[in-house]
Amino acid sequence: MGSDSHYPEEAPAHRVRVDGFEIGATPVTNRDFARFTTATGYRTVAERALDPAEFPDAPPENLAPGSMVFTGTSGPVDLRHLSQWWAWTPGANWRRPHGPGSTIGRLPEHPVVHIAYEDAESYAQWEGGRLPTEAEWEFAARGGLDGARYTWGDEAESELPRANHWRGEFPWRAAPGSGSTTPVGSYPPNGFGLYDMAGNVWEWTSDWYRAHDAETHCCAPENPRGGDREASIDRSQPFEVPRRVVKGGSFLCADSYCRRYRPAARRPQMVDTGMSHLGFRVVR
Repeated sequence: MGSDSHYPEEAPAHRVRVDGFEIGATPVTNRDFARFTTATGYRTVAERALDPAEFPDAPPENLAPGSMVFTGTSGPVDLRHLSQWWAWTPGANWRRPHGPGSTIGRLPEHPVVHIAYEDAESYAQWEGGRLPTEAEWEFAARGGLDGARYTWGDEAESELPRANHWRGEFPWRAAPGSGSTTPVGSYPPNGFGLYDMAGNVWEWTSDWYRAHDAETHCCAPENPRGGDREASIDRSQPFEVPRRVVKGGSFLCADSYCRRYRPAARRPQMVDTGMSHLGFRVVR
């Protein structure tokens, strides 16, 4: 688990043990999530207005239901400032992934997006499962290739695309067939027969985010669960929201900016925030 060869938050590489489990062959799709909301009447976090008492200084328009939407820029930009391609969009949610006027009508087999942690957990419980731990997710993503760089091995892609990640010039000019979600299962599976463990959408895990450290991983822990709620909070941010680990990268992972469509890759995600490249899958 982890890597010593890429981003700092992945190090150090270390061994863990996990018990047997079943995991969905694909991320949860729009069709799947529609069954859930029809059966339960569930409304996602992005479909609910924010409580003014919790955000007393926020302008009223920022309290409307909505989510974070990726919008490509008109040309090359400084990649250090992601606010140039991410925007809070009132009215955006899993049914309207690009905001008002958009629809999932032709996207039933695309992964559901704009899913906050509470939404993913609620669906998993309804299906009789749960969200994977980070260790379970990474074990599944590796597909039996111990320590390999990608889900398919150590070599980068050649002529055959192996995952839905950004091809072209990020974030303004995607190559044909790139730059958005694709139907689940559009790319070859890994060694365990699992699809989209690299790219397409980032996926929630149940672990609170924390940095790896060598002392914690001295002796192959069994069924590890990372971190704790309070330690996961980034105190430098204006709103102190706990964060969980997300895995797998997304259609926005460009080699020039975010080579995180790998099993070891990880990043923190605030639990109350859905985005247009964030989904999940279920384990039992």
